[in-house]
Amino acid sequence: MKALKLLCKTNNSFAPLLARLTLGIVMFPHGAQKVLGWFGGYGCSGTMHAFTQQMHIPAPLAFLAITAEFAGSIGLILGCLSRVAALGIATNMVVAIMTAHKANGFFTNWYGNQKGEGFEYHLLTIGLALIMIIYGAGKLSLDAKIAGSKKV
Repeated sequence: MKALKLLCKTNNSFAPLLARLTLGIVMFPHGAQKVLGWFGGYGCSGTMHAFTQQMHIPAPLAFLAITAEFAGSIGLILGCLSRVAALGIATNMVVAIMTAHKANGFFTNWYGNQKGEGFEYHLLTIGLALIMIIYGAGKLSLDAKIAGSKKV
């Protein structure tokens, strides 16, 4: 229980709250595409097939990536195990940069004039995730309740 309280430790600040909600809300549609098939996604079985058969990602790692985006985004929105959720999302983004987006350069493909998306979006999500990892969930979080955090 002491380890859980330490993991959930946070303060009562608005800054981590804003970063947490921004990252959670932005990542939720991506996770929902992968798990539920919402927003034009393939759903869980279709995503697992694409990750394992087309991208040759081992099934356990594909499952972790999908879980990190879906459950991680929900965890961030609720402020529950925010450091773990943020670490999962940040890891996904680092892997996405290294395996798929680095070759396309920095910029998002706003005008369709490059063959894929750059990695600027991924860097933004990593930055928001680092705020969670370092500072915790902030104000209005389940983590604060679990840890019994005091106002700072």
